[in-house]
Amino acid sequence: MKVLLLSAYAAHSHVHWQRSLIAMFPDWQWQTLSLPPRYFSWRVRGNPLYWSLAERENLERDYDLLVATSMVDLATLRGLVPALARLPSLLYFHENQFDYPQRDEQGSLLEAQMVSLYSALAADELAFNSAYNRDTFLAGVDALLRKLPDRVPAGIVAALAGKAVVLPVPIVTDDEGVDRQYWPDSGCRAETAQGSGGSGNRTAPEARPLRVVWSGRFEHDKGAETLWHALCEMERRGLAYELALTGPQFRKAPAVFARIENDFSHRLVHFGYLESVTDYRALLRAADVVLSTARHEFQGLAVLEAVAAGCLPVVPDRQAYPEIYPPCFRYPSTPHDPALEGVAAAELLIRLARSPGAEVPPDVSAFSLAQLQASYGRRLLGLAGRAG
Repeated sequence: MKVLLLSAYAAHSHVHWQRSLIAMFPDWQWQTLSLPPRYFSWRVRGNPLYWSLAERENLERDYDLLVATSMVDLATLRGLVPALARLPSLLYFHENQFDYPQRDEQGSLLEAQMVSLYSALAADELAFNSAYNRDTFLAGVDALLRKLPDRVPAGIVAALAGKAVVLPVPIVTDDEGVDRQYWPDSGCRAETAQGSGGSGNRTAPEARPLRVVWSGRFEHDKGAETLWHALCEMERRGLAYELALTGPQFRKAPAVFARIENDFSHRLVHFGYLESVTDYRALLRAADVVLSTARHEFQGLAVLEAVAAGCLPVVPDRQAYPEIYPPCFRYPSTPHDPALEGVAAAELLIRLARSPGAEVPPDVSAFSLAQLQASYGRRLLGLAGRAG
């Protein structure tokens, strides 16, 4: 099968998903076009302009299926390149623009919301990485349509819901034997604050400090204020712990990350991004607990990867987490009160630290590449078969 894959804002998780698709179906012929993950507002509106002119030859080749991320302005692109309108299409939502915590200086997301709505209407099928993502998108569309003063056709939300499915982004574990070309290991190492990411050869939990890994973008929506308060509470309560912070960093990271690096340098075994897949997985295997403080999470791929590596999850009771993890791993959600939420996270961490072995990591095998391959295959082959 010949597939055209379009990713208009190729952030880390989007690239991972793209590589997962190719790894699941290596015998298919893939033509991939992607754009860098920067200048968000311009990228969302500008991708059909660029692709329809600069990549027209590639777009007009003979394909059986079109797969695009929700950052692609699919409605406009199919209008500018009529050959694409004849292809069965699946629009994949890693996130949606109706459920995203905004910075005070950030402009309106209305433009991006309208692009995703029109793209969803233009696509034959919609896939979401979680039920939470699907449900908040549909609720957001409904709320947006209610703001229109008149001439709103009936049944839009129901029509979108009728062609929506949940297809999580797969996690890739060490034992799946995936061809390394899809997950290249650059061999680069980020600077560490003290020591290294570890080799995964850890002693028994009761014989050493609890090792906590926090993995996420160093951005405002990942709840670093809650993390800082959780660390303060663990210090106050006298918990012996180690901390590894890793994730993509940008030029303007919130100041709280520098505060964490300074205030808790005596706890840090790692601070910064790890480019090496091997080093990153070793860091996960060396940890006991993976902590999330995210204010928005549509699936939580980094937490799933850590749980698959043997970590216990400690996550807020919100977003996609309740559909994945049992209540014993979720702490009360108060995102507008980081201090209170930080104390709740710390209390759960302390409970796990003081009762080693009482909990085992939840089973996340349903998110593995091998388990999800059949679901993706049925969906994509069925969609392509409609045009036959």
